This record gives sequence, structure tokens and C-alpha cells, in this order.
Amino acid sequence: MDILLYLIPAALVLGLIGLGGFLWALRSGQYDDLDGAAYRILFDDDEPPAADRTTHERR
Repeated sequence: MDILLYLIPAALVLGLIGLGGFLWALRSGQYDDLDGAAYRILFDDDEPPAADRTTHERR
């Protein structure tokens, strides 16, 4: 039973650290655009790097 004197405060401290991390992420805008990253992978509007572009032009 003496171990509960250590485990309960440790659980509370870890819970508060997790809550603080969640609130920080919420305030910093980490959850603003949940669908953007999912759709961004579908669109290929990037140009190839300069080295690849010269290779494609030679073919």
C-alpha cells in the first residue's frame, strides 16, 4: 500500500504534463487543418529538381 503514495502523485503529474501538451498543441494551431494533409498528397504540382529536369530534357 505504500507504493500508492508514489504512484498516485506520479500519475497526476504525468496527466498534467499530457494535458499541458495537448493545450499547447491546441493553442499553436496543430489541429486547424485536419483534411489538408490528406488531400495534399494527391496533388502533384511540384516541379522536379533542376538535376532531374536536365535528365528528362535529354531523353
